[in-house]
Amino acid sequence: MTLLERAHELAPKVRAAADEIERDRELPKPLFEALADAGFFHMAFPRNYGGFELDLPTYAQVIEVLGKADASTAWCVNQGAIFATYGARMPRERARKIWIDTPRGVVANSPAPTGKAVVAPGGYRVTARQGFSTGCRHASWFGAHCQVIDNGELVREANGAPQARYCFVPAGEAEILDTWHVRGMRGTGTHHFAVNDVFVPEERSVLSVTAPILEPGPLYRIPRTLGFATGDASVAVGLARSCLEVFYDLAGAKTPRGMPGLLRDQAMVQADMGHAEANLRSAKAFLTEAIRDTWAAASAGDLALDDRANLRIATTHAIRLATKVVDAAYNAAGATAIYEEHPLQRYFQDAHVISQHLQSRLAMYELVGRYWLGLPIEQARL
Repeated sequence: MTLLERAHELAPKVRAAADEIERDRELPKPLFEALADAGFFHMAFPRNYGGFELDLPTYAQVIEVLGKADASTAWCVNQGAIFATYGARMPRERARKIWIDTPRGVVANSPAPTGKAVVAPGGYRVTARQGFSTGCRHASWFGAHCQVIDNGELVREANGAPQARYCFVPAGEAEILDTWHVRGMRGTGTHHFAVNDVFVPEERSVLSVTAPILEPGPLYRIPRTLGFATGDASVAVGLARSCLEVFYDLAGAKTPRGMPGLLRDQAMVQADMGHAEANLRSAKAFLTEAIRDTWAAASAGDLALDDRANLRIATTHAIRLATKVVDAAYNAAGATAIYEEHPLQRYFQDAHVISQHLQSRLAMYELVGRYWLGLPIEQARL
């Protein structure tokens, strides 16, 4: 059975657990184990090391299927799976100890290198308090993202930038801080975590920016941030499709107060849904095309800036249009959508948390616009 087939098979189980995921702000243990055992957290881990190393177009399809069932679940899978591409920058046995030899190996991490890794014999003494650690309650490791300090001084790369390194700390040596009190994507459990003067052997670490790629596959030629963006956009597209399906059912059953017919009989609703379908289908078409073109380019060699700009704007635009689609359904649904128990309320909240994420910043339009206008840009942001 392929991973895409497994996603379709597990989707009803994910959907059935959505209320529990929302309430408890984490994936239920049986669901996490089912997802992990199916291989979803190792979709992007190197095949030579024991992972699936899935092609990017299929990867996006898997995430979209899970996103249709529950956005938080799909987000957790995407964050864990794409972070595992760091395995391609580590020697085989070192990477396997983290992701394969550890049962259901998943790493929760943090984006900004705000921790401290003090050089010690054989490794580092690590202290960190870091946020945005998606899926930390089911993680077996925490990737403390640190700047390296030796003899009281920052270690720097050849270009003068402080060296940044992920240091992998066993879950039992980290403390989860209950900080994820939000109105959307609650089930991702994106809490802060803390580690305090924990020793991490050098072989349980990897440079977060400058580590060379050791595996030659095309998946690892794609910047990691674009891998995350691909999954994030796929979650948003899947969520928006489910939102429209729920709205269509409502529109065929609800008679709004003071109106002579069903919700679906209103001309304004009909027009809004026409625009919503056009927006969602356009978003998915552009996203699918950009993912396909990126994969073809990566398979042929290193990505050009044109390829990166194309995928960057496609992912951002997909999230923005998906949010617009959800807004259209929410607004048309009236007071029905304001209740916590109605799915439209969750779709609305989830979509607006996704739209606040780095990958969907409106500044991405400016970045890509500057590039296509021939103006200088910070290339790493693509």
